[in-house]
Amino acid sequence: MKYTPERRTALVLCGTGAHGAYHAGALRALQEAGVKIDVMAGQGVGAAGAALAAIDGAARLWDEGGVWRGAAPAGFYRWRGPLRAAAWLAGLLVAVVAAPLLLSLAGLSVNSGAWAAAALALLAAVALVVGAGGALSERRAMGRRRVHGRAWRVLGAPMDASGARNAFATAFWHLIRGASHVALADAAVVGRRYAEVLSENLGQPGFRELMIVATDLDARRDVVAALLREPHRHAFAAARADRERRSDTVDLSGVGRDHAFEFVAAALAPPVLCDPYPVPFGIDSYWRGETHRLCDRPGACVRLLEELSGVGVSQVVLVSAVPAPPVPHRMTARRLDPRHRLGEFLAAAEAAALRDAVDMARLRFDSVYLICPAHNPIGPFDLEGAYDEASDRRQDLVELMDRAYDDAYRQFIDPVVGASGERLAHAAPEQR
Repeated sequence: MKYTPERRTALVLCGTGAHGAYHAGALRALQEAGVKIDVMAGQGVGAAGAALAAIDGAARLWDEGGVWRGAAPAGFYRWRGPLRAAAWLAGLLVAVVAAPLLLSLAGLSVNSGAWAAAALALLAAVALVVGAGGALSERRAMGRRRVHGRAWRVLGAPMDASGARNAFATAFWHLIRGASHVALADAAVVGRRYAEVLSENLGQPGFRELMIVATDLDARRDVVAALLREPHRHAFAAARADRERRSDTVDLSGVGRDHAFEFVAAALAPPVLCDPYPVPFGIDSYWRGETHRLCDRPGACVRLLEELSGVGVSQVVLVSAVPAPPVPHRMTARRLDPRHRLGEFLAAAEAAALRDAVDMARLRFDSVYLICPAHNPIGPFDLEGAYDEASDRRQDLVELMDRAYDDAYRQFIDPVVGASGERLAHAAPEQR
């Protein structure tokens, strides 16, 4: 079926890390063109962008001083502090071990005892830094849970997502804090206030329904959180014959309103690379006060589309920074740095999941549209930009935003929305 603004439409943002800049550019174009969006939905960093756009705050993503502008994104996913310190100390240790050998080869006298003492001191410092970092990480973890293999907590997850969480929490709080003088409230307060503002303003210009997804490691299932208007709210919470709905859905306009930002924070935590975000469920919830660990999952967009099909959505616009599948003879030199290797796998997983999601969506919705780049050298963790071998130059996140803006016009606004306007204009004289 052809696109029409009269049908219920969802905008789904999928991706991880730096790909949120692509979402920002696409959102800017859609907002500028006045495209009607009924439901904002997101997975990964797209959940954060969708939540901001749902309360008329999408401009906080691309404005000067916004989330994806300036130097701030470089600190979103950093190596954990203890690992960075241990890497520096390990470098010094290598230098201390190699120095006496080089001096001996040069024919100079060497005090072996002093060099050995320095090497042992540095080795002890490395162990102390890593151990202290693991202890701090365990101390900050919420909940009192028995764990096996506590010694492995010393290593912890290699990357820290607190930079991304804090940036989005600040953007949310500046929009919803009202007369509060608190610089930044905790996650539960931000979530509660967010749910109140969105519930009170649904139906007003710029405010949209919301649906986001995260993966519960303890329950081993995806959990979908949504704030919908009636009758779609009732349809979302309705019982299913094949599953206990309360175990994998959260109504953000009801008892789950405190979890609004906690689900965003969980979606900002890539699996394995970052510690999952602990979400304490209420005693009146299905999980009876348990604290579960939630994180992102690249393939969760399929579950998101499944839920959207059950709440009256008939048109879907998918936005992903993962480029279209390459043609032969387009291979480039491999980057061996750990951040790119980790991001490369996530990008491949997201590309496969996106293909499956689009195939499934075409069976469930009247119309499905995809906005994605033809080429994108910036991986999920290239938050300071990346060198593009195809154009022999460096590209940054601002350029990625601009490319998304152009892609949205070229792939959806001009050929789809513009064409629908022409059809409506031709139909109007016939009706008269």
